Amino acid sequence: MTEPSRSGGVNVLEAFVDRRIRPLNDLAEHAADIAHACHGMAARFHRGGKLLIFGNGGPSTDAQHVAVEFVHPVIVGKRALPALSLTSDVATLTGIANREGLAEVFAHQIRFLADPQDIALALSTQGNCVNVLRGLGQARELGMLTVALTGGDGGVIADYHAADHVLIASSTDPRVVKEVHVTMYHLLWEFVHVLVERPGVLEKDATA
Repeated sequence: MTEPSRSGGVNVLEAFVDRRIRPLNDLAEHAADIAHACHGMAARFHRGGKLLIFGNGGPSTDAQHVAVEFVHPVIVGKRALPALSLTSDVATLTGIANREGLAEVFAHQIRFLADPQDIALALSTQGNCVNVLRGLGQARELGMLTVALTGGDGGVIADYHAADHVLIASSTDPRVVKEVHVTMYHLLWEFVHVLVERPGVLEKDATA
């Protein structure tokens, strides 16, 4: 078997990199949308709210990643903020799924664990997960701030404006979407902390 030429291999890798650069550039173009989401989140934290995160499959582990980032910041000296992953308790997830169906695993937890001043952060690679949509719907009923990270064209979450803030990783490759989502929630973490360290900014907008 003939090995691919060095130039051919480089071209393939450049294509792989470009596949990731384009959605990141698109993300940069939507910096204002991220800033607005961060402001809303920071205002909720400032008023004593907590963050509830959820998603299916790969995003379920992202939910746990987000929770630990907020509760136990990797950067020494940064303030810990209350956050809870709704995908961490297997007994609760499977119990709800067994009795009420998989579609209710997040909505049920939000109904009993959340308060109106809290934040719901949903992660969905394509934006079409029924239980994620149900979770967002329940969060809105309670008056929570809702933020969704999706991919592709945003799916049903974007079509029906199912969240107050919908941030889209503009790629149809689920691997790239997940990579961009990591960047997104790290940006959320970082700028939220910038804002909570400036409470005077948050007190100007008591309705966020």
